[in-house]
Amino acid sequence: MKAIVYKSTGSWYQVKGEDGTFYSARIKGIFKIDGFTSTNPIAVGDLVEIAIEPGPEQHAIIEAIEPRNNYVIRQSPHHRKHHHIIAANIDQSILFITLKQPRTSQGFIDRFLIACEMYHVPAILVFNKADIYREKEMQQFQQLEALYTGIGYRVLFCSMVTGQNMAALQQLMHQKTSLLSGHSGVGKSTYIQQIFPSLALKTLAVSEWSGKGMHSTTFAEMFDLPEGGKIIDTPGIRELALVDISRQELSHYFPEMRERITQCQFNNCLHMYEPGCAVKQAVDAGIIAEERYFSYLKLLEAIDENNWA
Repeated sequence: MKAIVYKSTGSWYQVKGEDGTFYSARIKGIFKIDGFTSTNPIAVGDLVEIAIEPGPEQHAIIEAIEPRNNYVIRQSPHHRKHHHIIAANIDQSILFITLKQPRTSQGFIDRFLIACEMYHVPAILVFNKADIYREKEMQQFQQLEALYTGIGYRVLFCSMVTGQNMAALQQLMHQKTSLLSGHSGVGKSTYIQQIFPSLALKTLAVSEWSGKGMHSTTFAEMFDLPEGGKIIDTPGIRELALVDISRQELSHYFPEMRERITQCQFNNCLHMYEPGCAVKQAVDAGIIAEERYFSYLKLLEAIDENNWA
């Protein structure tokens, strides 16, 4: 029967069959996808075909994987040239962001948005911990809200403590498969704990030494929402390196640049020193935010250093 992968722990997978039953499943033999080098050949969200093994333990064999609608990947932490699939077949990606305890950098936000743009996954930015923001953080939020809503992204300002905009967040997830991501300590596990009190997920404090969250989730896992839809909780991501992206195509994943690149004088314009560059003209005119342009230049440099092109 067909089944959906709900959790991967390495060699074993938890899948939910069409009959509504959860099975512990393993891969049949060597399972690789042609032309795709990944540290995890099957990911949470994948639609697979399983064969039920006889016996009382509800075990199954994964025999095939259906074509993916989309997926989001990161660079493998163990091999720079390999992918690690974060999740597959998702309707939207929700990035939890905090401006303090811990601080999420704009560079991280931009890298995440590029990863979503690359694989055609709509992205939503959720700024959490509104209850601890003071004047400085409020100014930062208002600037970032104006920046990202101006280029077409949905932004929410939330607090798990006061409940601010939590109903709106829940409505955005209704009847959709949503990937939840962000640094450790930004409130993902706390949010899931509120929805599913019986899960007893670990929520870890922010490290006072580093200011970064400590990992509370080891493996990605999918949960069925009570009102319909699914969420995928992912391990806390400290850094998100992009893979399979060239210098020439990077600007295509910045929406405010993408709509102007056809107006550049040169087809292979990198929007750096070339004459007749429509992107640079838009930056000079204040149409494209300097912060986003600087993020673009920084990523160009990183691509060159890592020989991704």
